Amino acid sequence: MSEPGTGAAVGESIPGIPTRIRTGLSAGFRTSLKIIKVSIPLYVAVTLLKGTPVLDLLGKVFAPVMGIFGLPGEAAFAFVAAFLLNLYAAIAVIAPLHLTSFQVTQCGLMMGVAHNLVVEGGVLSTTGARGGVLTLCRLVIACVAGLLLRGLWNLWEIASSWAMALPGLS
Repeated sequence: MSEPGTGAAVGESIPGIPTRIRTGLSAGFRTSLKIIKVSIPLYVAVTLLKGTPVLDLLGKVFAPVMGIFGLPGEAAFAFVAAFLLNLYAAIAVIAPLHLTSFQVTQCGLMMGVAHNLVVEGGVLSTTGARGGVLTLCRLVIACVAGLLLRGLWNLWEIASSWAMALPGLS
């Protein structure tokens, strides 16, 4: 039984403020180290690859698919990082690519729907859900959301160009 408003069981003591702060700082530090261990090497790797023809070559390979969503081919690496690892890894890959605000928003939307697919698909499978089917659904929904955002962006650009063409606004 818990005391009203506390969520703590009767007879269970609530740690003091200094203990909570220590626990929170310790957990935050461990989490930060995990993120840094993935993010910094990926950022450095992409930055180094930008100076070689490898990134451009692979970007050209993925450009047709990524172009459907209004993204450069190099953004495919960020999607691989998001799908296989996590969003922090994807951010580390996106940062050195110098994408436009629309492209970063597009990546954020699509990766927000479909990220960490291997781990989360495995977790879903252990609950009795069909992890593979749900992973495929997440990928499809991410693509549909990306196409919708691209369409809305195109409509916005058309509407703003018409508005600028009105007499007295240009």
